[in-house]
Amino acid sequence: MGNKAILNNVSMELWPGYVHAVVGPNGAGKSTLASTIMGLSGYTHFTGDIRFDGKSIRGLSIDKRAKKGITLAWQEPARFEGLTINSFLRAGARDKSIKNISNLIELVGLSPDEYINRAVDTTLSGGERKRIELASILGMKPKLVIMDEPDSGIDVEALNRIFDAIRALRENGSTVLLITHSMTVLEKADHAFLLCDGKIFKKGSIEKVSAFYADECASCDHKNKPIPEYADE
Repeated sequence: MGNKAILNNVSMELWPGYVHAVVGPNGAGKSTLASTIMGLSGYTHFTGDIRFDGKSIRGLSIDKRAKKGITLAWQEPARFEGLTINSFLRAGARDKSIKNISNLIELVGLSPDEYINRAVDTTLSGGERKRIELASILGMKPKLVIMDEPDSGIDVEALNRIFDAIRALRENGSTVLLITHSMTVLEKADHAFLLCDGKIFKKGSIEKVSAFYADECASCDHKNKPIPEYADE
């Protein structure tokens, strides 16, 4: 990243128990924001502060942030060669019973009988791995879930299951932050921020932000203008 500032004077407040979205074109700084909140390597040098439950988490490691209840659902879920789905889900679940693990798999639209003993590896499609990752997050019952491009590389059926999981997280009291450039994903949120060139340009209701994004951003000649397939949705 060198000396270039990716984010510039970004100020956001996430309301507990709500689904928020950060929408914007590719290159706007959305994934950088997610990585900074999670404290990933290479994203810890910034001015200002990140506060969670009223306390600064600026100097905390990823592990310590996770212990406080923050988790990140990756745009490209990890593979774990040799690790079964059962073991993967049990590792993070509060309730490690086989009944709960089976319920988590069912919640994301997969059959426990078919999947519980499968490996979390390349034998699973991208959509299947995203569903298993979400099942893991549902089992953790985190306070804050950051979802980076949840619709990336998956089919409609998998996306609908992900939307079901988002609703389940909200109903369980989790705060969800969706990182997206998709109007379809944006519409699943309660509140949104429009990010472009590392700055917050608009925030408020989904109707307000989506209208601005569709009408103003689509016609903008900035280098980070939205992808055409999403701009006209």
